[in-house]
Amino acid sequence: MQKLLISTRKGLFLAQDKGGRFEISRTSFLGDPVTLTLCDDRDNTWYAALEHGHFGPKLHRSEDFGESWAEVGTPSYPEKPESAKDKTPWSLKSIWSLATAGPDRPGALWCGTIPGGLFYSSDRGTTWSLCEGLWNHPQRTNWFGGGADHPALHSIVVDPRDSNHVFIAVSCGGVWETCDAGETWSVCADGMRADFMPPDRAGDPTIQDPHLIVACEANPDMMWAQHHCGIWRTCDGAKSWQEIASAGPSTFGFAVAVHPSDANTAWFVPAISDQHRMPVDGNVVVTRTRDGGKSFEVLTDGLPQGHSYDLCFRHALDIDESGDRLAFGSTTGSVWTTANQGDNWQLLSGNLPPVYAVRFV
Repeated sequence: MQKLLISTRKGLFLAQDKGGRFEISRTSFLGDPVTLTLCDDRDNTWYAALEHGHFGPKLHRSEDFGESWAEVGTPSYPEKPESAKDKTPWSLKSIWSLATAGPDRPGALWCGTIPGGLFYSSDRGTTWSLCEGLWNHPQRTNWFGGGADHPALHSIVVDPRDSNHVFIAVSCGGVWETCDAGETWSVCADGMRADFMPPDRAGDPTIQDPHLIVACEANPDMMWAQHHCGIWRTCDGAKSWQEIASAGPSTFGFAVAVHPSDANTAWFVPAISDQHRMPVDGNVVVTRTRDGGKSFEVLTDGLPQGHSYDLCFRHALDIDESGDRLAFGSTTGSVWTTANQGDNWQLLSGNLPPVYAVRFV
């Protein structure tokens, strides 16, 4: 039975497929902000990241499909040396991304954080080590915060062909690549444009603001990026990025999903940029391309049209392994699912707390 984990400002909700329609069947951490989950299909372990305000971020692990949870370790930064040239605090503010480290690394995880650090665990999150190759890179001092006060490492893409090959993306710090499991890094955001910067710096790859990057599982050299300034696509493993000039009502948004076996098919949840942060004309829509961005369909069936102000965060859109089912949640506590790639949508719930992330299990 397929499941959906819904991370919200007031807890984690588990929905199950009941005859073609998802229904909420269980809650965990009720009342606490759950910002992110990860389901490790290598050993069926689940992870949940929580924000506890004054008490800081926490990470929990479940070995019984969410029936019970145990707190595990959280990333910890070293003491900031007096010689450090960056203004970024060397302390954990938030767990911003989680990813498994590859099929040949059982129990190993990657974790991205605010303020822009990447951490590695070889023991299912019990302990963590800072990826010093990225943190000590001299160009990291160019990074700065986008929506958050400090840089946010929100995307981790592990090449399924080689677990040493990893991409990460940072707001605002661009896209980076390692071919040696984090020992060395190079920036790979050529072609992206940051139009919030002065013209002479708009093309600087180290200050780009990708909101999320995803790779096609069957063709990982083909990736999509929902950027603060539009939509980009690469067909050469991030050596270069090409802008998609038009995509329905808007090319601004936070979330993107790509079909697991068809890299030309991708979905976005558009909005108005910058200070407004709401759907265009108050219409909740999902846009879909099936031809690599040459054209887009605007999907509305089952979604509210008019006076609807649902914003979809970067981790609040997901696609299952079949490529047919998608789900997305909104800041107004609504969650929709589709079983036919977005042709029709069903409302799972319209009364949840603000949704931070959704994940199929």
